[in-house]
Amino acid sequence: MRFLAVHPSPLMYSKIFLRLEPLGLEMVAETARQAGHKVRLIDLQVESHKDYFQILKTWKPEIIAFSCNYLANVPEIIDLARAAKSQLPKSFIIAGGHSASFTAREILDHAEGAVDCVLKGEGEAVVPRFLEAFREDRKALHTLPGAVTLSGEGPAPSFVENLDDLPTGRDLLRHRRKYFIGVLDPCASIEFARGCPWSCNFCSAWTFYNRSYRSKSPEKVADELAGIQEPGIFIVDDVAFTQPCHGMEIGRAIEKKGIRKKYYLETRGDVLLRNKEVFEYWKRLGLEYIFLGLEAIDEEGLKKFRKGISLGKNFAALECARSLGITVAINLIADPAWDRERFEVIRKWCLEVPEIVNISVMTPYPGTEIWHTESRQLTSRDYRLYDIQHAVLPTTLPLDEFYAELVQTQQVLNAKHLGWEALKGTARIAASHLLRGQTNFVKMLWKFNSVYNAKLQLADHAKPVKYEMYPPPPCEEKVDPKSLYIHAASNHAVRSLDAKTEQFVQGT
Repeated sequence: MRFLAVHPSPLMYSKIFLRLEPLGLEMVAETARQAGHKVRLIDLQVESHKDYFQILKTWKPEIIAFSCNYLANVPEIIDLARAAKSQLPKSFIIAGGHSASFTAREILDHAEGAVDCVLKGEGEAVVPRFLEAFREDRKALHTLPGAVTLSGEGPAPSFVENLDDLPTGRDLLRHRRKYFIGVLDPCASIEFARGCPWSCNFCSAWTFYNRSYRSKSPEKVADELAGIQEPGIFIVDDVAFTQPCHGMEIGRAIEKKGIRKKYYLETRGDVLLRNKEVFEYWKRLGLEYIFLGLEAIDEEGLKKFRKGISLGKNFAALECARSLGITVAINLIADPAWDRERFEVIRKWCLEVPEIVNISVMTPYPGTEIWHTESRQLTSRDYRLYDIQHAVLPTTLPLDEFYAELVQTQQVLNAKHLGWEALKGTARIAASHLLRGQTNFVKMLWKFNSVYNAKLQLADHAKPVKYEMYPPPPCEEKVDPKSLYIHAASNHAVRSLDAKTEQFVQGT
């Protein structure tokens, strides 16, 4: 069969600072190809809707699979599915991915038959079974683990048994040089491990993975890296080097192969402090950038988000990264309750530190604990506003003033790292990119004002809402974490961090 994998358009933040290779979709698409199907992949981050419709017209895919990792992409996916169904009424359309797993039923309802099936859970485990069943008996698809159709829903999906077995169809991308993050241009993505043992209440990574944590073998990682042509590598793990031994073993494996790349990863402050020797080693291997989710600059904020780390350790982690010569990007979460004074405090603090600072807006997402416990009523259920750059909870300031303060704060912070000021410090890097025909990084330096605009953000709230999210359940004081899990129980370790020993222990 002809299988078309589709990644939707970029979100607001990724229109400037990064454009990442759709690694998960490549893996899913490759499982379909290895099952004997003809496969194509289109990434609407770098291609257009016109390109999508051209493929529909000329190639006539029999199965169209949309990746729905971000809630804000739901309306686009539904509209593209409707258009495809109109053009190819015999096509079978599926959606899957992180956000689709938490909103499967409502996606089907919104699509009104244009989406035939939503596949929950890890796509690499679900898609091969789906394709086999699709050929044998389409009427029984709703009985498959992870499958949700208008006819019913199967049992919970299972995990991929061994991450080493996952193939990656990197050759399916038609524009590999379009992917970058910051100065790493071009940049490929790779996965070392899956899962997160923490339980931050604003995050759905741990609920998606049932708090499990699995890793690839160092040899598999090294072999995969050896086959990647791009000089920059983004490590997609939710928290890199959670297990220090694994990080050291991967480092030795790639050093043995003589692989030289520049790396960007995400981790936590306490992981950096506890495993400093791992990061020091990786600095010698090419680690250039770390993204740290500080989330708050006060103890009250950290407690509110249940980060499981003290303010002192977060600040110590920044000092640690500076001592290693690693550039750090910080994320802080803006609560819609912030007033002008709070924004001013944040601006002053951020200007005092040398790190790159990003501000995201606190957003309750389906799959997170605060989706169930947040007592403030949502002001909008428009999927498009759920991109952590819009406020969907009541703001203390009038909404237009909240956006004005938010954008002003972002402008002040980004002035240190964008435009001519940034170019002064990266002139040699920028010139090297341009000589190789790479323009992603240089173009991003002047995109901020065209994307971040308080009036435009406010205007987004006035746009007609075509598809509205289902409301959250009645507010609960406490939620059973297991009720939020996507996957069936498995033998994979569920780990948590013991506060006294700072060691990971197996839980339930």
